[in-house]
Amino acid sequence: MVPLDTVVSTRPTTGPEFTNRFNLYRAAEITGVPAEGYSSAQAMAALREVAAGALSPDMGYQWADMSYQEDRAPSPGPTFAVAILLVFLVLAAQYESWSLPFSVLLGTPFAAFGAYFGLWLARHTSNSYVNNIFAQIGLIMLIGLAAKNAILIVEFAKMLHEQGKDVVTAAMESAKLRFRPILMTAFAFILGVTPLVRASGAGAEARKVMGMTVFAGMLIATILGVLLIPMLFVLVGKLTGSKPGPAPATGPPAHAPEGGGH
Repeated sequence: MVPLDTVVSTRPTTGPEFTNRFNLYRAAEITGVPAEGYSSAQAMAALREVAAGALSPDMGYQWADMSYQEDRAPSPGPTFAVAILLVFLVLAAQYESWSLPFSVLLGTPFAAFGAYFGLWLARHTSNSYVNNIFAQIGLIMLIGLAAKNAILIVEFAKMLHEQGKDVVTAAMESAKLRFRPILMTAFAFILGVTPLVRASGAGAEARKVMGMTVFAGMLIATILGVLLIPMLFVLVGKLTGSKPGPAPATGPPAHAPEGGGH
């Protein structure tokens, strides 16, 4: 038996019960939420600024959980391109045409314009309305919503054009027939996202940004789409040289021959 004090020196001290490690390094975990009126992107930028000036050269920092996902999120450009490509391929298969999908997809810039315009207006009331990952999720959602409104018009215009009507007449009649259904579905969605725009409590700023993006984008896309989608259908039809289908027969219905069975 060898006494312990012959090989080590001991003294009373205090310390943590356990040591956190992150990526194999000793670490201290910091958890926080943005102050009221600021977004998570602004809070992360503030933390980067503080870390650059306060941490010693032998110390560093890394994001975790939702902050890590937000920091590593790719730029929205490729994501939007893939989303539009998928919608285009689905429409091309539905219409069996490579030109008609353009009359639908040319309406998506209206939704993007409305989304950015709504964020710009809301930024005058709060600094949290920025183009962050939540706004980008809303923009991807708007691609499908704006295309849905255009499909309601283009689908009927295509049917009327195949029945023998010229593209202008088909577009005008389709816009009149589908005006009410478009407003009903569009405003049902717009009113449905109103609680997101007026959100409060924990995580409210993220919901507000996403809600304002889809609210303003859908509102502008509906107003401009009802007016301009028929024009885009006519434009695409004239550029591709689309010909109306055969007119339906207008003569009297044929009668069964005498003596025929029932």
